[in-house]
Amino acid sequence: MTAAPSPFCTPCEVLDTAALDIAQLAHACAQPTGWVVQRVQEEVLHIDGDSGQGDSEWRFSSRTLLRARRIAHLETAYDADPQLAALAADLMEEVQTLRRLLHERGQERH
Repeated sequence: MTAAPSPFCTPCEVLDTAALDIAQLAHACAQPTGWVVQRVQEEVLHIDGDSGQGDSEWRFSSRTLLRARRIAHLETAYDADPQLAALAADLMEEVQTLRRLLHERGQERH
């Protein structure tokens, strides 16, 4: 039996544009739109700064999509509190950034 792909190591292209609406983000995370609304209200997920006031006008970047998928996975797989899942996602993002910097600096030396 093959395990479902993990959102932690699935390679993808990160785009900076805020192209996803709330329904698309919820669908991509396999969560209801209420889950997204609650995570935005708890400041676990952030809407694009240019988005409108109502949740139907919110737009999300692909970076937020990756974060939301990680958080949803942590909450589901480990029954994690949203704030704890967000902290874990923050740490994962920081580790990725540090690894990228180390790799770039290693390439400069050669």
